Amino acid sequence: MSKTMRPGAGLSVLASLACVAGATSVMAQDRPGKGYSQVPQGAYSVVAEVRAKPGKEAELRAATLPLVALVRSDPKNLVYFLQEDRASPGHFIFYEIFANQADFEAHNAMPYVKDWFTKLPELADGGVKVMKMEVLAGPPD
Repeated sequence: MSKTMRPGAGLSVLASLACVAGATSVMAQDRPGKGYSQVPQGAYSVVAEVRAKPGKEAELRAATLPLVALVRSDPKNLVYFLQEDRASPGHFIFYEIFANQADFEAHNAMPYVKDWFTKLPELADGGVKVMKMEVLAGPPD
């Protein structure tokens, strides 16, 4: 302790530092991109596209939206986003990441996914176009 510091001030400085360190730890957990650490290099990613038949946009959206919570609750799913084209309602893009192809195949075998696929002939124009990708950069060092 410095001679210019009043007695007990050292404890208050230490307490302040502990609070800052704790806040830094919380901020690190809540930082943008925190989920990237779960995505290994070489992970199996999928970009899929489906378009509603004319007049079926709302029905396809209603059938598809429940997938978000269901897929995200699957512990093998690392990332899942459903997006809709702002300029073309009923045009959906899925972005999904799984650790490996086996996890993706297990996802496709889930009853809710199979059920969704059975609705597509009535709702979708041409089925689902799928690009199977590989994540090239893993978590930061």
